[in-house]
Amino acid sequence: MTKHQNNKENSILNAAREEFLDKGYDGARTTSIAKRAGVTHAMLHYYFKCKEELFGRIFTDFISDVATNLGLLFSDSDKPLLERVREGITLHFNYVMANPHLPLFVIREIVSRPDRIDIIKPILVNNVRELTIMLQQSIDIAIANGEITPNIDAPTLLIDMLSLNVFPFLVHPAYQAVVGEEVGEINSFLEQRKQENIELITRRLTPNKQ
Repeated sequence: MTKHQNNKENSILNAAREEFLDKGYDGARTTSIAKRAGVTHAMLHYYFKCKEELFGRIFTDFISDVATNLGLLFSDSDKPLLERVREGITLHFNYVMANPHLPLFVIREIVSRPDRIDIIKPILVNNVRELTIMLQQSIDIAIANGEITPNIDAPTLLIDMLSLNVFPFLVHPAYQAVVGEEVGEINSFLEQRKQENIELITRRLTPNKQ
Protein backbone atom coordinates (compact mmCIF):
# COMPACT_ATOMS: atom_id res chain seq x y z
CA MET A 1 0.00 0.00 0.00
CA THR A 2 1.37 3.40 -1.00
CA LYS A 3 1.70 6.29 1.44
CA HIS A 4 -1.21 8.03 -0.28
CA GLN A 5 -3.41 4.95 0.05
CA ASN A 6 -2.42 4.54 3.68
CA ASN A 7 -3.36 8.17 4.38
CA LYS A 8 -6.76 7.66 2.75
CA GLU A 9 -7.39 4.52 4.75
CA ASN A 10 -6.41 6.24 7.99
CA SER A 11 -8.69 9.16 7.19
CA ILE A 12 -11.59 6.76 6.67
CA LEU A 13 -10.79 4.89 9.89
CA ASN A 14 -10.58 8.11 11.91
CA ALA A 15 -13.89 9.28 10.47
CA ALA A 16 -15.50 5.90 11.12
CA ARG A 17 -14.27 5.95 14.73
CA GLU A 18 -15.92 9.34 15.27
CA GLU A 19 -19.13 8.23 13.53
CA PHE A 20 -19.48 5.02 15.53
CA LEU A 21 -18.71 6.71 18.85
CA ASP A 22 -21.17 9.53 18.11
CA LYS A 23 -24.05 7.46 16.71
CA GLY A 24 -23.44 3.81 17.53
CA TYR A 25 -23.40 1.02 14.97
CA ASP A 26 -27.04 1.31 13.92
CA GLY A 27 -26.95 5.09 13.59
CA ALA A 28 -23.66 5.23 11.69
CA ARG A 29 -23.85 5.71 7.92
CA THR A 30 -21.09 5.02 5.42
CA THR A 31 -22.14 8.12 3.49
CA SER A 32 -21.54 10.23 6.62
CA ILE A 33 -18.20 8.49 7.23
CA ALA A 34 -17.11 9.25 3.67
CA LYS A 35 -18.09 12.90 4.11
CA ARG A 36 -16.18 13.16 7.39
CA ALA A 37 -13.14 11.57 5.74
CA GLY A 38 -13.30 13.82 2.69
CA VAL A 39 -13.58 10.92 0.25
CA THR A 40 -16.27 9.70 -2.11
CA HIS A 41 -18.64 6.95 -1.05
CA ALA A 42 -17.20 4.76 -3.81
CA MET A 43 -13.67 5.28 -2.49
CA LEU A 44 -14.75 4.28 1.02
CA HIS A 45 -16.10 1.00 -0.34
CA TYR A 46 -12.85 0.48 -2.25
CA TYR A 47 -11.06 0.23 1.11
CA PHE A 48 -13.86 -1.30 3.18
CA LYS A 49 -16.63 -3.41 1.68
CA CYS A 50 -19.32 -2.67 4.26
CA LYS A 51 -20.12 -1.00 7.57
CA GLU A 52 -19.61 -4.26 9.47
CA GLU A 53 -16.05 -4.52 8.16
CA LEU A 54 -15.35 -0.97 9.31
CA PHE A 55 -16.88 -1.69 12.71
CA GLY A 56 -14.72 -4.79 13.11
CA ARG A 57 -11.58 -2.89 12.17
CA ILE A 58 -12.34 -0.04 14.58
CA PHE A 59 -13.05 -2.44 17.42
CA THR A 60 -9.92 -4.44 16.58
CA ASP A 61 -7.80 -1.30 16.71
CA PHE A 62 -9.23 -0.31 20.11
CA ILE A 63 -8.62 -3.75 21.63
CA SER A 64 -5.22 -4.33 20.04
CA ASP A 65 -3.97 -0.91 21.18
CA VAL A 66 -4.70 -1.77 24.80
CA ALA A 67 -3.61 -5.42 24.61
CA THR A 68 -0.34 -4.60 22.81
CA ASN A 69 0.67 -1.84 25.20
CA LEU A 70 -0.24 -3.87 28.29
CA GLY A 71 1.58 -6.86 26.82
CA LEU A 72 4.77 -4.85 26.34
CA LEU A 73 4.49 -3.54 29.88
CA PHE A 74 3.78 -6.84 31.61
CA SER A 75 6.53 -8.64 29.68
CA ASP A 76 9.15 -6.34 31.23
CA SER A 77 10.51 -8.81 33.77
CA ASP A 78 13.10 -6.29 35.00
CA LYS A 79 10.34 -4.53 36.96
CA PRO A 80 8.53 -5.99 40.00
CA LEU A 81 5.02 -7.11 39.12
CA LEU A 82 3.39 -4.58 41.46
CA GLU A 83 5.18 -1.77 39.63
CA ARG A 84 4.00 -3.16 36.29
CA VAL A 85 0.44 -3.35 37.61
CA ARG A 86 0.56 0.29 38.75
CA GLU A 87 1.85 1.35 35.35
CA GLY A 88 -0.70 -0.87 33.59
CA ILE A 89 -3.62 0.70 35.45
CA THR A 90 -2.28 4.16 34.62
CA LEU A 91 -1.71 3.28 30.96
CA HIS A 92 -5.23 1.89 30.49
CA PHE A 93 -6.90 4.69 32.46
CA ASN A 94 -5.12 7.32 30.37
CA TYR A 95 -6.15 5.53 27.19
CA VAL A 96 -9.80 5.57 28.23
CA MET A 97 -9.43 9.20 29.31
CA ALA A 98 -8.28 9.99 25.76
CA ASN A 99 -11.28 8.04 24.40
CA PRO A 100 -13.97 8.80 27.02
CA HIS A 101 -16.91 7.72 24.85
CA LEU A 102 -15.43 4.28 24.17
CA PRO A 103 -16.73 2.43 27.27
CA LEU A 104 -20.35 3.45 26.69
CA PHE A 105 -20.02 2.63 22.99
CA VAL A 106 -18.80 -0.91 23.70
CA ILE A 107 -21.42 -1.60 26.37
CA ARG A 108 -24.21 -0.10 24.25
CA GLU A 109 -23.32 -2.25 21.27
CA ILE A 110 -23.14 -5.47 23.28
CA VAL A 111 -26.31 -4.83 25.31
CA SER A 112 -28.46 -3.54 22.47
CA ARG A 113 -27.33 -6.16 19.98
CA PRO A 114 -26.10 -9.34 21.71
CA ASP A 115 -25.58 -10.92 18.29
CA ARG A 116 -22.80 -8.42 17.71
CA ILE A 117 -20.68 -10.45 20.11
CA ASP A 118 -20.04 -12.68 17.09
CA ILE A 119 -18.03 -9.82 15.59
CA ILE A 120 -16.34 -8.91 18.84
CA LYS A 121 -15.52 -12.37 20.24
CA PRO A 122 -12.72 -13.38 17.82
CA ILE A 123 -11.17 -9.94 18.20
CA LEU A 124 -11.11 -10.32 21.98
CA VAL A 125 -9.82 -13.89 21.83
CA ASN A 126 -7.01 -13.11 19.39
CA ASN A 127 -5.78 -10.07 21.29
CA VAL A 128 -6.37 -10.98 24.92
CA ARG A 129 -5.39 -14.67 25.04
CA GLU A 130 -1.66 -14.05 24.63
CA LEU A 131 -1.77 -11.19 27.14
CA THR A 132 -3.56 -13.39 29.69
CA ILE A 133 -1.09 -16.27 29.31
CA MET A 134 1.92 -13.99 29.62
CA LEU A 135 0.47 -12.16 32.63
CA GLN A 136 -0.32 -15.43 34.38
CA GLN A 137 3.31 -16.50 34.00
CA SER A 138 4.43 -13.25 35.62
CA ILE A 139 1.88 -13.71 38.41
CA ASP A 140 3.05 -17.26 39.12
CA ILE A 141 6.68 -16.09 39.37
CA ALA A 142 5.72 -13.19 41.64
CA ILE A 143 3.72 -15.51 43.93
CA ALA A 144 6.61 -17.97 44.11
CA ASN A 145 8.96 -15.12 45.06
CA GLY A 146 6.58 -13.83 47.73
CA GLU A 147 6.04 -10.53 45.91
CA ILE A 148 2.25 -10.82 45.82
CA THR A 149 -0.43 -12.71 47.69
CA PRO A 150 -1.37 -16.23 46.46
CA ASN A 151 -4.63 -17.12 44.70
CA ILE A 152 -4.35 -14.40 42.06
CA ASP A 153 -5.14 -15.24 38.45
CA ALA A 154 -4.63 -13.19 35.30
CA PRO A 155 -8.27 -13.04 34.07
CA THR A 156 -9.51 -11.74 37.44
CA LEU A 157 -6.70 -9.19 37.69
CA LEU A 158 -7.39 -7.89 34.18
CA ILE A 159 -11.13 -7.66 34.84
CA ASP A 160 -10.47 -5.76 38.08
CA MET A 161 -8.18 -3.32 36.30
CA LEU A 162 -10.38 -2.72 33.27
CA SER A 163 -13.70 -2.53 35.10
CA LEU A 164 -12.48 -0.15 37.81
CA ASN A 165 -10.92 2.10 35.17
CA VAL A 166 -13.98 2.13 32.92
CA PHE A 167 -16.60 2.74 35.63
CA PRO A 168 -15.79 6.43 36.33
CA PHE A 169 -16.38 7.29 32.69
CA LEU A 170 -19.77 5.56 32.73
CA VAL A 171 -21.03 7.27 35.89
CA HIS A 172 -19.34 10.64 35.57
CA PRO A 173 -22.26 12.41 33.80
CA ALA A 174 -24.61 11.38 36.64
CA TYR A 175 -22.01 12.27 39.26
CA GLN A 176 -21.52 15.68 37.69
CA ALA A 177 -25.27 16.34 37.64
CA VAL A 178 -25.68 15.39 41.31
CA VAL A 179 -22.73 17.28 42.80
CA GLY A 180 -22.74 20.18 40.36
CA GLU A 181 -19.13 19.67 39.41
CA GLU A 182 -17.56 22.37 37.28
CA VAL A 183 -15.98 21.41 33.97
CA GLY A 184 -12.55 22.39 35.27
CA GLU A 185 -12.82 19.81 38.04
CA ILE A 186 -13.30 16.83 35.73
CA ASN A 187 -9.60 16.08 35.42
CA SER A 188 -9.21 16.30 39.18
CA PHE A 189 -12.07 13.82 39.66
CA LEU A 190 -10.57 11.40 37.13
CA GLU A 191 -7.07 11.65 38.56
CA GLN A 192 -8.45 10.89 42.02
CA ARG A 193 -10.25 7.81 40.68
CA LYS A 194 -7.11 6.61 38.91
CA GLN A 195 -5.06 6.80 42.10
CA GLU A 196 -7.86 5.11 44.04
CA ASN A 197 -7.90 2.24 41.53
CA ILE A 198 -4.15 1.81 41.83
CA GLU A 199 -4.43 1.74 45.62
CA LEU A 200 -7.31 -0.75 45.66
CA ILE A 201 -5.70 -3.25 43.31
CA THR A 202 -2.14 -3.08 44.64
CA ARG A 203 -3.43 -3.42 48.20
CA ARG A 204 -5.26 -6.57 47.15
CA LEU A 205 -2.05 -7.97 45.65
CA THR A 206 0.31 -7.00 48.48
CA PRO A 207 1.01 -9.86 50.94
CA ASN A 208 -0.06 -9.28 54.53
CA LYS A 209 2.89 -8.65 56.82
CA GLN A 210 2.70 -10.77 59.95
